[in-house]
Amino acid sequence: MFFPVQAGRASEDVALQIEAAIMDGRLSPGERLPSEREMQSQFGTGRGVIRETIKILKQKGLLEVKKGAKGGAYIRRLDVNNISESLALFLKQHPVEPEKLIEFRETLDRTMTQLAIAHADQTEKESLLKEAIRLEEMLRENEPDFIASSELDRQLNIMLARMARNPLFEWVMHAIQMGFNSHDYALYEDTAYRERAAANWKNTAQAIAQGELMRALGFIGYHYVLLRQCIAEKASLTNETDADFLQKDEQ
Repeated sequence: MFFPVQAGRASEDVALQIEAAIMDGRLSPGERLPSEREMQSQFGTGRGVIRETIKILKQKGLLEVKKGAKGGAYIRRLDVNNISESLALFLKQHPVEPEKLIEFRETLDRTMTQLAIAHADQTEKESLLKEAIRLEEMLRENEPDFIASSELDRQLNIMLARMARNPLFEWVMHAIQMGFNSHDYALYEDTAYRERAAANWKNTAQAIAQGELMRALGFIGYHYVLLRQCIAEKASLTNETDADFLQKDEQ
């Protein structure tokens, strides 16, 4: 399965070979790697390199190390959190301008909504509506708990993704919620937009529960109209503040 590596980048080369074997199915989840001695022989390298390789792959979440009679390094079965964490890290390291994020989120929401109406059962749809109503009530309070409301908003988005019955949407939505957002928090922090945005989430969920696709898509479109307006206003205020500061500095 493996071939000898050259000195210098031995641990990285060994790790790449094992990753390739996992990706193409030669190594399956739950399968045990050969012993350290066997891998030393196959890769033509020392124990230190093999142990460093296992450490690298464990940090990546690809291996789990067990002790005892059946101990050793085993291929780990990746779950949605593992996948989403890796994608979220990538997104954090490659910033995207707000308009691109909004454009992507709007397209994603429209597709998920269409699939959710078609595939989710009525219990799920009613649950989405119930939670959206709860979000609206939270944001109507005089002093909303933004940490709790942000978490509920995150859960609503993941619920909608799950209702689409396509795991890819759920994985991507988890990553989006962990790695970046489409600046929705700006709507909830601004008193001029907060109640309208929360009411719109409820209206969207209600349309989904009633199977009214065009109404639901209309509410999604309105959400992003509000979001773009809110961000534009904040950017305008920031620019005005910067201009005032420079003018005072010149004086």
